[in-house]
Amino acid sequence: MTQLILTKTRLFEGTWEGVLSYEDGAGPEPSVEVTYLERPVTGVSLKAATDDGTWALHIPLPTEALSDGTHTILIENATTGDRLDKITFIAGEALADDLRAEIDLLRAELDMLKRAFRRHCVETM
Repeated sequence: MTQLILTKTRLFEGTWEGVLSYEDGAGPEPSVEVTYLERPVTGVSLKAATDDGTWALHIPLPTEALSDGTHTILIENATTGDRLDKITFIAGEALADDLRAEIDLLRAELDMLKRAFRRHCVETM
């Protein structure tokens, strides 16, 4: 059996959108399983996009996935169990702490470079 390929097209208004196709361009209608915390995501739609053997996949993001922390939604081939893709969200305090730490580190490094540059300018004059 040929490999399914999932290509993300966009994330818009709370819906993840992608296109499913087969490696060789032809095949039966695929069956996908979308889960969040090992539970099926409701409202997933898979429709034939065109006559060229592609399907449009629309996944409404569960509201419980949009909260503090890191959350992952898995998209799998329901027939073979192969993972096609994943959607990962990092939001809230988990992200804020990481960004603040990185900004603090960058500020400290910039201060160190400024001191070294000033020292270099004084020594070369």
